Amino acid sequence: MGSREDILHALRANLPGPTPLPEWQGFGITFPDPRERFARSVAEVGGRCVRLADLSTLDAELMLVPEYASALKVASLVPGVKRANVDLPAVGDPHDLRDLDYCVIGAELGVAESGAVWVTNHGLRNRAACYLAQHIAIVVKGETIVHNLHEAYERIQIPRPGFGMFLSGPSKTADIEQALVIGAHGPRSCTVFVVG
Repeated sequence: MGSREDILHALRANLPGPTPLPEWQGFGITFPDPRERFARSVAEVGGRCVRLADLSTLDAELMLVPEYASALKVASLVPGVKRANVDLPAVGDPHDLRDLDYCVIGAELGVAESGAVWVTNHGLRNRAACYLAQHIAIVVKGETIVHNLHEAYERIQIPRPGFGMFLSGPSKTADIEQALVIGAHGPRSCTVFVVG
């Protein structure tokens, strides 16, 4: 037996015993007011957060967003957006969305800790709309905001077949010189509307 085999034999003979996994329920940071912290987190990642009493005011509040007010091509997966003029289900090729100015999507929940939202099946075959649009808006119900990602993972379900993602603010990248660029690879702005 060579030295390699001696070393491997010694390692196998001295393997540590199994260690139980730590308890994870209740793990993670919590906040006195998750909705307030969510709004602050959205701003910290480069987005805007607007609170709405109910969904009926969404269209009027969207008109106060400069990027939406000046948009020529608007897609929406949220009902009641009057300026939506792109029918996503009718778009056969995602490349046809290359000049999409604004996209409004819904989210299933928000995370106070990071300002992220959980989005599933946005646009189905044309989910590229939320990546190709120059600007996006996300609508999330206030009662679905959780404290941290641990709580979020307890609640989310990835549809099968389907798609799910956490999205946090507009597209951004930074290099080693600490220069932050917003909108480098996707939407240049992100407005999150918290309903209720």
